[in-house]
Amino acid sequence: MTMELFPTSKLCTLKPFFLIFLLLLTSTHATPSSSSNLFREYIGAEFNNVKFSDVPINPSVQFHFILSFAIDYDTSSSPSPTNGKFNVFWDTDNLSPTQVSAIKRKNSNIKVALSLGGDSVVGGGNANFNPSSIDSWVSNAVSSLTSIIKEYNLDGIDIDYEHFKADPETFSECLGRLIKTLKSNGVISFASIAPFDDDQVQSHYLTLWKSYGNLIDYVNFQFYAYDKGTTVDQFIGYFNAQSSNYNGGKVLVSFSTEGSGGLSPDGGFFTACHTLKSQQKLHGIFVWSADDSMSNGFRYEKQSQALLALP
Repeated sequence: MTMELFPTSKLCTLKPFFLIFLLLLTSTHATPSSSSNLFREYIGAEFNNVKFSDVPINPSVQFHFILSFAIDYDTSSSPSPTNGKFNVFWDTDNLSPTQVSAIKRKNSNIKVALSLGGDSVVGGGNANFNPSSIDSWVSNAVSSLTSIIKEYNLDGIDIDYEHFKADPETFSECLGRLIKTLKSNGVISFASIAPFDDDQVQSHYLTLWKSYGNLIDYVNFQFYAYDKGTTVDQFIGYFNAQSSNYNGGKVLVSFSTEGSGGLSPDGGFFTACHTLKSQQKLHGIFVWSADDSMSNGFRYEKQSQALLALP
């Protein structure tokens, strides 16, 4: 026998404002409680000739390549900001539109995105978020990114600005409107953000999350930005803290193969992943980066995908 929370006969007599409250309650973005088989990897920033076809692909996972980076700077020898007019700064010789189409044809489980910003621009120092105005930046960004995304047959965008010449509210409106417009126009099917534990970075991304979190599909939190030598228990604590910050979001765990900080693959990362998976909190894994993983034969990419493919 089943029991209705609100029998139909009683529901009809509820006051209108209470019905509205119930609808809002049931539509609230709840914290995800199921694991995923999503694997994501940044590629192309370091120009070391890595190709999509070099990276091992497990057919039992969802696989996202993230091209790094598209930046709204010009391509001169001394680059300067272009107010939302994006140019490609990844290794186009090895990661061309033809190669994107080829890897997607060969593997039905692959999608390809591009990442915006990054830490620096070659010859130009920090890749700053530096809009002239919200409206002009959004207009330029929609136009230039639509062109790049269509040329490369891409599926989504990732937001990885790490340096800011604008306040959090401006950042939120610019990037939020960009995601909303690209999705509404059918140009992209998913969007992610890539924050890390820094006060200025978090203030910008949390403001964006508060206003536009319903449009953001994944949070690529840079857990490798924590101190080197992070323990498993600390890592789980960091994950829970950021899941609370980005409440309702699919926060992915991460490691770096360039030898930076955080919990390393050999130091307990996969132990932490098994723990989160057993708690149905493992929403996916991402890696920085394929460029750095070439030298070890993509050992940890294989291990990550094998773990994600487990029932």
